[in-house]
Amino acid sequence: MGPLQEPVSRFIQSADGLKLHALDYAAPAGGGLLPVVCLPGLARAADDFDSVARVLQAEGRRVFALDYRGRGRSDWDPDWRRYDFDVEQGDISAQLGDAGVAEAIFLGTSRGGLHTMRIAARRPGVVRAAVLNDIGPKIEHAGLLRIKRYVGKLPPIPSMREAIALMRLAAGAQFSDVSPQEWERYARLTFVEKDGKVLLRYDPELAHTLDMVTPEAEPETHWEDFAALAELPLLAIRGANSDILSPEVFDEMARRAPLVERLVVEGQGHAPLLLDAPTIARIADFVRQRP
Repeated sequence: MGPLQEPVSRFIQSADGLKLHALDYAAPAGGGLLPVVCLPGLARAADDFDSVARVLQAEGRRVFALDYRGRGRSDWDPDWRRYDFDVEQGDISAQLGDAGVAEAIFLGTSRGGLHTMRIAARRPGVVRAAVLNDIGPKIEHAGLLRIKRYVGKLPPIPSMREAIALMRLAAGAQFSDVSPQEWERYARLTFVEKDGKVLLRYDPELAHTLDMVTPEAEPETHWEDFAALAELPLLAIRGANSDILSPEVFDEMARRAPLVERLVVEGQGHAPLLLDAPTIARIADFVRQRP
């Protein structure tokens, strides 16, 4: 096997005219294995999957990691109301179609896992196996309220060094096992330095998607969509300190999905960063079993 190709940025135009971005890690010559599609969390981007993508690519997989509208290198939407599951599903379908991906193993973190459940339920045969990173069919309300407190909100930060310190201060209790090198890597995946300022890598208007999350609101449930994954090979990952995926829901997922494999990432919360070697190795082992 020769040297692996660096990921290529693919851009397409959405149905309503936005430029959408994805990272395409080409399979080595003579591949033919199922590709892996990576779908990030609410305010995250395709680059989150770079470490795991390079390992999977080295094992012969094409990996296709998407930026939703308003995140990463995709255009921001002038109307925040279109940061919506149905609109994003249309974007995902268009991006997969443009890339020639008809079926794949899906790796979804948080919101990306919800998208994976929805795709499995609405487009049978597209999802051949799935890895759900710290997301389940019932989302803990306390966790959503915590996320609402920080999404789209950023105090003035003069440098990346201060950004790294801010992340460790805000999330250090949930992510006690994350190394200083991983904190720096994650901060650089979260913020960008531009014109002497540290900025978010997503549209702050995404915060409006959580407007309906109030202390009185009913918890979200997605058991009907999850049922579409129940007969498929499935790896469910939970951060040991997660406040989004509870141990009880994690257990119920195993009861309803007889083929599920489970991994608890110690010392991490919502959602495991997918930067540590043991977690990446477990995902690679799961993928390896699906030709």
